[in-house]
Formats: sequence, structure tokens, C-alpha cells
Amino acid sequence: MPCEGCMERDNKSTDPTMEFLLLGFSDLLCLRVLLFLIFLIVHLVTLAGNVMIFIAVVMEPSRPPMLFFLCQLSVIELCYTLVIVPKALLSLIVVDGSTISFIGCAAQMHLFVALGGAECFLLVAMSYDRYVAICQPLHYVAVMSEGLCLRLAVACCLGGFAVALGLTVAVFRLPFCQSRRINHFFCDVPAVLHLACTQSYTPELPLLAACVLLLLLPFLLILTSYVCIAAALLRVTPSLGRCKAFSTCVSHLAITLLHYGCATFMYIRPKSSYSPAQDKMVSLVYTNITPLLYPFIYSLRNKEIRGVLRKMLKRKKTAQLN
Repeated sequence: MPCEGCMERDNKSTDPTMEFLLLGFSDLLCLRVLLFLIFLIVHLVTLAGNVMIFIAVVMEPSRPPMLFFLCQLSVIELCYTLVIVPKALLSLIVVDGSTISFIGCAAQMHLFVALGGAECFLLVAMSYDRYVAICQPLHYVAVMSEGLCLRLAVACCLGGFAVALGLTVAVFRLPFCQSRRINHFFCDVPAVLHLACTQSYTPELPLLAACVLLLLLPFLLILTSYVCIAAALLRVTPSLGRCKAFSTCVSHLAITLLHYGCATFMYIRPKSSYSPAQDKMVSLVYTNITPLLYPFIYSLRNKEIRGVLRKMLKRKKTAQLN
């Protein structure tokens, strides 16, 4: 992808000692204080919500598979926000943007893609859990054993980190322009690729491969699970039983649509339509609002989480009374 204002390659542009400049929200100087306060509050509420779910699940002695996966999802969201949001808050404090080293930018991109990929794979594991619970209820306990859940959790993390490593290495082997100004508040893949000094579209191939592995393939697996679930629910005669079974999938469906909706818009589209301002707005939703909504969605829609939270509050009240 040709970069703006770049006619020649910089032979030392891949030097690990070089730095990038994250412009962040330097074009919104009049709103910096308001945005900083909003992002800080959202970040703190997100951390509190995910920490609360994590502690509640860990303190529960008997954890069904869905609670186990929710605990892992909360850990991923905690790490996800900690990788992105602090740098975004710093970009609101520094007027002319904040600098980030070559290694720091690569590490941030790798962690961001790895955690997002692990979440994609985890959503597949959660959809499989719902499939077994609804389509094979008599074999649920035997199939969704503790060992299988642990193996699925490890596979989700390793898969996300492996794909992210390949993508990050491919991106940071490219020659970058003299002007290393990233018009974003973190080292997102499209924003960094926009600085690559190359006239071909070959650098986009690793991103395309990552999208297939992290977005398209998991989405097809989730879709397959829900097609099987829908077919099974159609055979359920009482409508009340059908609605009750489907209600256990609502929270997972909501999170899947949020996650894949934003990710698809950001990464699966023609690069001719790349707009830094638009990307930053979508990234704000993807990295701040979506992780904030996850704890609320599961707290309100998931009966097991509500039960665990009530137990935790009762234990806290009992301890205070004693």
C-alpha cells in the first residue's frame, strides 16, 4: 500500500531503535479534557465489571463450563483494555501525540491481535458449549468435561497468539515511510500498514490471512453451531421450552454480534475506503464500549452469573455482620 507523502524507501526504516508518533486525538484539542474523563470512567467501570465477574467465578467451588469460559473472557477483556486504553489516555494528555518505540508498537499490535483472536476462538468454544447443552443435553456433563474445557481454553489462547505473531512479524518487516506518524491512538494493523512504503498490495496478504483464520473461520463455526441449535429447537414442541432454551444463547449471541460487527468493519473491507478518522471512532467502540458492555450483558442475561454474584454479595454481607 503506498503511503502518503512517501516517494522513497528509508533503508533504516525497520531499525528496532526507531520510534513512531501516535497522533491520537490531537485534532480534537478542545474536547481533550472531556474525552479523557469519559475514557477514564469507562475504563475503570470496565475493569471493575470484569474483575467482579472473575472473582465471583473463581470463588465459586462448582463451575459449569459456561462460567469457566466467562472467567477466561473476563481475563481476556481485562488484558485487552490494559494494552490499549492507557496509551489512549496518554494521547489525550500530550497535545502533539505520544511516541512509541518500534518494539513497543510491535508488542502492542501483537497483544491486541492475539487477545482479539483468542476471544474469537473462545466465542467458538462457547457456541459449542451451547450446542452440546441444547442438542445433546443427556451427554452434556460427559462431553463438556473439565479436561476438555481446559484444553479448549489453552487452544484458544495459543491459536490467537500464533496467528498474531505471524501477522506482526509480516507487518514490521516492511519498510516504513520517513514520516512515521500513525494517525491513531494505538498501533492498529491498518494504521501501521498505511505507513508502508510499497506500491503493491502484497503487504495486505498477511492481514487477509489473519482475517480468514481469526474472523471468517470462527464465524462459520459459530454459525454452524447455531444452525444446529435452531434445527433442534424447531423440534421442541412446547414453545415455552423453546424460548427457555434459546434464552441461554442470547448473551452469547449479543457478544458475538458486537465483536464480529466491529471487527468486520475494521478489517474486512477495501483499503481504498480507509479513513483514519472513521477508523478511530470505530476503534473507540471496539476497544472501550464493547468491553464495557460484556459484563453487563452477562450479568443481566446469564442466570448462572447472577446466581454467583448474589452468592458473593451474601458472603460479603455475612462477613461484615460477623
